[in-house]
Amino acid sequence: MPDGLSSLPRPLVLVVEDEAAIATMLRYNLEKQGYRVAEASDGQEALTRIQEQQPDIVLLDWMLPLMSGIEVCRQIRRKPSTRDLPVIMVTARTEDQDAVRGLNTGADDYITKPFNIDSLLARMRALLRRSNAVPDKGQLAFHDIEMDLSSHRVTRNGRKVHLGPTEFRLLEFFMQHPRRVFSREELLDAVWGHDIHVEPRTVDVHIRRLRKSMNIDNELDVVRTVRAAGYALDTEPV
Repeated sequence: MPDGLSSLPRPLVLVVEDEAAIATMLRYNLEKQGYRVAEASDGQEALTRIQEQQPDIVLLDWMLPLMSGIEVCRQIRRKPSTRDLPVIMVTARTEDQDAVRGLNTGADDYITKPFNIDSLLARMRALLRRSNAVPDKGQLAFHDIEMDLSSHRVTRNGRKVHLGPTEFRLLEFFMQHPRRVFSREELLDAVWGHDIHVEPRTVDVHIRRLRKSMNIDNELDVVRTVRAAGYALDTEPV
């Protein structure tokens, strides 16, 4: 059984990969760790699989026949039923702008080929903990934002705010520590975990996604960028 998930049903992983050898390797290692595995070899098949039986997490190759992984991720994020589905982009692309593009499309994380299976498993466990863990009951409030931890809902000025699992944890951490400045490294440790290696630029991408979801109709941007220091949740310039 995957570490930290023993009290939950075995998570279903959708592996979207057109290279048979890689798909076979992933299935072997994932099943060995106690996961259930479904497979798709192209983008259209992936969307069909998700519609038929929604997985707990998707390992999504960037370069796919018929429809790219980027487009698959866009379509996953457009649908309310899959908006919060954890997605890890698997890519042979190593350029920084490509990684950021994948995250901007909606992926929660990315890993480049060739990858270390233990690193991939650690990233999966972290995402599944964030998306499946049942938070302590209670509410957090800051300015005009309310967060209900028991129902996993966020509202601002009474309107519902849709956040992915990583953005939810990021906002939760900020709301637990308002008006404090945190560096990218501190946010990585607090939200992603000490055992996960994630590039600091990943924080910037998720901050942008959090702001996009939180700020409409010229609402005050309460996620403040502190030059050369990091980020803070504050209503005043810091």
